[in-house]
Amino acid sequence: MIESQGSAIPRVLVLGGTTEASRLAQALADAQVDAIFSYAGRTESPLPQPLPLRVGGFGGVDGLCAWLQDQHISHVVDATHPFAAQMSRNAATACAVTGIPLLALERPAWQAQVGDHWQHVPDIASAAQALPHTPSRIFLAIGRQHVEPFLALQQHWFLLRLVDAAVALPPERGHIVLARGPFTVAADTALLQQHRITHVVAKNSGGSGAEAKLSAARALGLPVILIDRPAIPPRPTTGRVDEVLQWIAAPHGSTGVATERGV
Repeated sequence: MIESQGSAIPRVLVLGGTTEASRLAQALADAQVDAIFSYAGRTESPLPQPLPLRVGGFGGVDGLCAWLQDQHISHVVDATHPFAAQMSRNAATACAVTGIPLLALERPAWQAQVGDHWQHVPDIASAAQALPHTPSRIFLAIGRQHVEPFLALQQHWFLLRLVDAAVALPPERGHIVLARGPFTVAADTALLQQHRITHVVAKNSGGSGAEAKLSAARALGLPVILIDRPAIPPRPTTGRVDEVLQWIAAPHGSTGVATERGV
């Protein structure tokens, strides 16, 4: 069992939703750390976790502050998706207000390699505008929340890969594949070839679980429109689960081995 040096036994909130968050949850459970795992509630069937779960929003910064104090949380780990910017901003503000230490467990962004044909864009709207005017077949690998600006482009056909079927797509407009990563390069190459994809649109989420589509696009010479990560206030950050455990065990308020940087 982990105990903070010179302080009470920690009680940790993990803001989850990523592979890294699930790895951290298992490590915390193995170390018998008192922790709560929070899901935003945007998928119908979230992965089970070895920690007590809460699902849904907190009610903004004020609601999160109240919840942290009511639950006697001593540490917050932001292991949300890199594009869950509002939750990350709320966590940064709430922890600053309450004085509760915050650490981000964050995967590195993807970097272009030789053979990549990437066009970087700042947001969803810019990605939709970057698509060609001529009819094309688009692999839209951005989740379900922001597909409407793309579906408004009537000349294109779209392939969507989703965890659950929450989007209606007429057959003449495209096809929906229900799947949960990690994905392989061979399978994603076959998927792109099967549906005669001409362009890939993706968020720069980083990590290995969803990188296969970029490797497949590289192998097939396909252009990729890559949406850059949103801006998040600087906060202590690490990419390693073991460093999170060290941080929890460190004296209260210490950033330990993590570094301050923006995203």
